[in-house]
Amino acid sequence: MNFEQLTKSYINGAWVSGQGSSYTLTNPYNDDVLATFPIATKAQLEEAYEAGNASYKAWAANTALREEVLKKTIQYFMDHEEEIIKVLAVEAGSTYIKAKVELDLTLACLKEALTYVDSLGGREVPMTMPGKVNKVYRKPLGVISSISPFNFPLFLSMRTIVPALALGNAVVHKGDIQTALSGGTIMAKAFEEAGIPAGVFNVILTEIPEIGDTMIEHPHSKFISFTGSTPVGRHIGRLAGGLLKPVALELGGNAPLVVLKDANVDAAINASIFGKFLHQGQICMMINRIVLHQDIYDEFVAKFVERAKQLPIGDPLDPSTIIGPIINTRQLEKVQGFIAEAKTTGVEVLLDSRREGNILTPAIFGNVFPDSRLAQTEYFSPIVSIIKAASDEEAIEIANNTEFGLSSAIFTADLEKGEQLAADLEFGMTHVNDQTVNAIENTPFGGVKGSGMGRFGNPWVIDEFTETKWVSIQIEERKFPF
Repeated sequence: MNFEQLTKSYINGAWVSGQGSSYTLTNPYNDDVLATFPIATKAQLEEAYEAGNASYKAWAANTALREEVLKKTIQYFMDHEEEIIKVLAVEAGSTYIKAKVELDLTLACLKEALTYVDSLGGREVPMTMPGKVNKVYRKPLGVISSISPFNFPLFLSMRTIVPALALGNAVVHKGDIQTALSGGTIMAKAFEEAGIPAGVFNVILTEIPEIGDTMIEHPHSKFISFTGSTPVGRHIGRLAGGLLKPVALELGGNAPLVVLKDANVDAAINASIFGKFLHQGQICMMINRIVLHQDIYDEFVAKFVERAKQLPIGDPLDPSTIIGPIINTRQLEKVQGFIAEAKTTGVEVLLDSRREGNILTPAIFGNVFPDSRLAQTEYFSPIVSIIKAASDEEAIEIANNTEFGLSSAIFTADLEKGEQLAADLEFGMTHVNDQTVNAIENTPFGGVKGSGMGRFGNPWVIDEFTETKWVSIQIEERKFPF
């Protein structure tokens, strides 16, 4: 299958050329043109919402069909694994390891959905009032708006799309146009081949200047799932709140990895290298700050810097590559600006970065002040701040010193202490003796504070994408006081 030819929107079961301005899709590693295509207009987006609204009730009523489509979609992704990995490489700059992780997460999401595809309908709850049977029904919300980013375009799209569809909703999805294939049309092709009914799943290849806030404000949009920056998330939250629409917002992060005095330093370094440099640091859960107890600071820094120097850089199509390209020149120059600004503050440069084409090698700063701009900024790149703490208690305080609260990690030899500290950290997710980038389908995924709201993962996602309704049946005549 030549996925690079899938440059049309998928609306109401048909592949439709955009009617808007032209967009050129390029390879972030070498700037090769992958495709040029017109983007969809606001009018075409509205057609998608109409199609979704007209189709979801029949889809919700057919549990067997939903299960069949999910199973066939799983098989489609398995059958086209290597082709999809290649697209993730040339379109998103994904290394082989990262692309394989992303595809495996996508398959896990689909397989988990099979366990709750039959969650619609009613279940009886214990009788507490004589003569009354009470049931709790779960019903689909209707049409879900799905908006996803460029960094994990396939998985961060499917983790909304899959549960929404499994629970009887229709979906209108807009991925980042920079990853139009892996974050959009590949999924549409998979569901089309799996036999999804027309209108149930729609993919729009477009940009925000073309469509404005339609995906939030459209009357058929009943729930907005957004993964992206905190400023955009706040804008969506304000609009949706005014319309009394529920949202799931997975936003920015400033993840700390805390290494306590008693920790296994080598194990912490192994975790830090993976948790910082996977996909060039372009992950919201990525380690942004490493907070070290002063007693192990020197040992950790020496070993960590040496490991970072040895990471292979190059073409993501080469399976040995670990550090690939930043997604676009604008973002690359922004990151270089962070580095240049940090150097003017007199911070210790443990490893300076260099630019090779569209690749930026790791930049490591030491003895970073916890309140500095450097420590408080989400880089989305291979930059890491290392902070020294005088005690384990101070290390935890430093970790919590951020407006964000997505993921975090602690290394310690005392597992009981580690678990207690993990529970107390002000993040939606904390991992003991592991790095910060984790996603498991039967656990609650999401953040607090400026990192958003809502939870993915079974069973929490069921609450997000269904409406709960109480139905009571009075089986004996009820007597009233007047």
